[in-house]
Amino acid sequence: RIISIANQKGGCGKTTTAINLSASLAANNCRVLLIDLDPQAHATFGLNIQADMSMYNVLSKLTDKKAKLADIIQNVGKNFDIAPSSIILSTLEQELAGEIGRESRLWDTIDDLKDAYDYILIDCPPNLGILTINAIRAASEVIMPVEASRFALEGLNQLISIMNLVRDRLNHMVSYQVLVINFDSRLRHSFTMLAKIKTKFKNEVFSTIIHVNVKLKEAQNEGTHIFNYDKYCRGAKDY
Repeated sequence: RIISIANQKGGCGKTTTAINLSASLAANNCRVLLIDLDPQAHATFGLNIQADMSMYNVLSKLTDKKAKLADIIQNVGKNFDIAPSSIILSTLEQELAGEIGRESRLWDTIDDLKDAYDYILIDCPPNLGILTINAIRAASEVIMPVEASRFALEGLNQLISIMNLVRDRLNHMVSYQVLVINFDSRLRHSFTMLAKIKTKFKNEVFSTIIHVNVKLKEAQNEGTHIFNYDKYCRGAKDY
């Protein structure tokens, strides 16, 4: 299964979800590849990966060091690999501007590796540019992490519009589900917002909720995932 984790709002837990869901699947004996498609490279840094080559070398035609996806993959742990990102990936937006088939560049590169993994997860940048469109085109499912806060729902409609555009223009159907994260059960407001999210998205909301858990942040600061840091904490159980 190829799953993109997308939301154009920054700081909404995309990378935390990408890292810890990947680690969780790997712990359940699935072979997982996490593709870091965010030029900020938070998933790459959050797993303490140092890389000379990144997704830029895979997707760019202008790079001196052209690489295949298999060339840049690094191992994080048992069953868990990552294709790292770097800041130069941000130049790809301009580079692909006039390119034919630019929306399917990632899809084409993943094709060779599909049989090597049970799950490929894609961590998207916090915008709706060409990289996010590539991630939606390459995936069959999208997870949209959403905080139970007032402004969290704004912008989700735009993301859904982009998915519909991919469906109509590229004839590629993607299903999506909303994942409520950073849920603070001490606040009445959280429950009000959760009810709103469930009313708006009905069957498209995961029954699992990711609660606020400081250990998730601590793990990322330590350059690892939650199962290496504290596998018995609430954040680990949620993921």
